[in-house]
Amino acid sequence: MRYKLQVFFMLLLAPFLGMGLAGVQWPPFSWSEMEALALQDETWRAEADQIAGQLLAFQASIREARTVAGNSQQLIGMIRQDAHRELLAYEQQHDRLQDLVKASAEQQRASGDMIELVLASMLGDPVGQTFGENATIKVYSLAEAGYRGYMAKVKLHKLQALKMVLAGDTVKSKGETTSAAARRTGAVLAINAGGFFAHEGHLVPLGATVIDGEIVDFSNIEDLSFVGFNRSGQLVGGRIKTREQIMAMDVLHGASFLPTLLQGGQKQAIPAAWAHTRQPRTLIGHFDNGDLLFIVIDGRRQGWSSGVTLEEAQEKLLAFKVRDAYNLDGGGSSTFYYNGKVLNRPSDGVERRVVTNLVVLP
Repeated sequence: MRYKLQVFFMLLLAPFLGMGLAGVQWPPFSWSEMEALALQDETWRAEADQIAGQLLAFQASIREARTVAGNSQQLIGMIRQDAHRELLAYEQQHDRLQDLVKASAEQQRASGDMIELVLASMLGDPVGQTFGENATIKVYSLAEAGYRGYMAKVKLHKLQALKMVLAGDTVKSKGETTSAAARRTGAVLAINAGGFFAHEGHLVPLGATVIDGEIVDFSNIEDLSFVGFNRSGQLVGGRIKTREQIMAMDVLHGASFLPTLLQGGQKQAIPAAWAHTRQPRTLIGHFDNGDLLFIVIDGRRQGWSSGVTLEEAQEKLLAFKVRDAYNLDGGGSSTFYYNGKVLNRPSDGVERRVVTNLVVLP
């Protein structure tokens, strides 16, 4: 009951209290205070505008960063896709290359096996074999083919196995026998090489001679053929007229004589002065698989051998599956050295001193 009376009197007095408050005189703001408030308001507004501008710029930077990040992600994705495609292409190319290498190796093995079968069927088993670190050498007698002489089939494992040797290591010399050159260099196999002539008491090479990649002697003599080995161990040669031709073939060792017998498995023309004449011969060539072939056939020895014509030599070389072949210096120069001794019978009865010999290190 008491609470209700209190509420009643408060409601009754409320209008009079409102009138009293309205009549109260509040002290007014001074002009300086108003200016200060205005300045403070402007400062706050300027700071607010500056902050707002910074926020807008920050928002723009964020949007730009997001755009750049998006573009970067897209670019990275494209780069990854390109890299992946390139990797796949490289792997496919590498696989194809490996397949080609494997197929080439298998083809060479098959070709080598076929050559071995051909030689075995025509010549019988080798009369000597050397399985060296630098080269594998198989020596055959040519008796089964109807000739007095020998053939060496050489597979190079290292390029340094094959060397052209100058007599006395000089262009002008008194000459050197093939066996002496072999023993001096530690060779297991050697044959005589290029032609030569006598000049002022010395022997001088014919045509072009290359030793260890250097053209040590050069003369352009008509009809001469050059034969050599390039830095890949491949047999190269033919008619040479300039030093530049030799340099273009990247020849490591080479010498000159004539004629070229086979090129690409095709017979080459025999000069009329050399046609149908039986002589001792030194021949060089290579098979389809790159293996080398050295042949020496005896001649000018009655009751032993009259020699072979170059036309007959071409036929026999084709039967042996030889691809390219050249005739080196023959006659009394023809010498076949293997494993410490001369196997053939030089037509002079003794070895002739020559200016260049081709040797094979084991």
